[in-house]
Amino acid sequence: METQPEKNIAKEPDFAYGSYTYADYLTWEIDEMVELIRGKVFRQAAAPGVIHQRISGKIFYSLYDFLKGKPCEVFSAPFDVRLPVASKKNEDIDTVVQPDLCVVCDAGKIDERGCLGAPDLIIEILSPGNNRKDLKLKYDVYEASGVKEYWVIHPDERTLLVYSLNKRKYRASRLFTLGDRVISEAVPGFELELDHVFGGL
Repeated sequence: METQPEKNIAKEPDFAYGSYTYADYLTWEIDEMVELIRGKVFRQAAAPGVIHQRISGKIFYSLYDFLKGKPCEVFSAPFDVRLPVASKKNEDIDTVVQPDLCVVCDAGKIDERGCLGAPDLIIEILSPGNNRKDLKLKYDVYEASGVKEYWVIHPDERTLLVYSLNKRKYRASRLFTLGDRVISEAVPGFELELDHVFGGL
């Protein structure tokens, strides 16, 4: 009886140890989606649930409609965002993330592989198992990389928190929830009604 040939894996990261770069990332042939944060590899949690996807879809289309004819562009995961520190060389970049949603207003940052540099706005929707990564690790790299605005959405609690960059440090908004309208500073003119986002979930 013949057995199925094993998939040819060029290289696979050691998820527990090691430090990697974007050059390494490009060689991996693995089925799951991963992110690279300061050289460490993080598996994505299980596939996003229905509520996560509904929220993501509502916000994506709100941004997409608003940005028509404007220089900014919205992207949804999977979409590689490379955050260089000192050098834009593949072998020097050690952070590659896939935000749920991001808005990029500098077309020079977009290439065939995604975004090279900090988006203007990043939106993460929390999922079970990724809270520490989004609330601590990504917060740190987004702040250090100069992401102007970082929105964190908690689907179960129906809340949204905005972190805005001010003198290279994030300042937090109050906690927004149903009945609130969130106004973006990074994407001037964009407003999001949370009743629209969370309604019907």
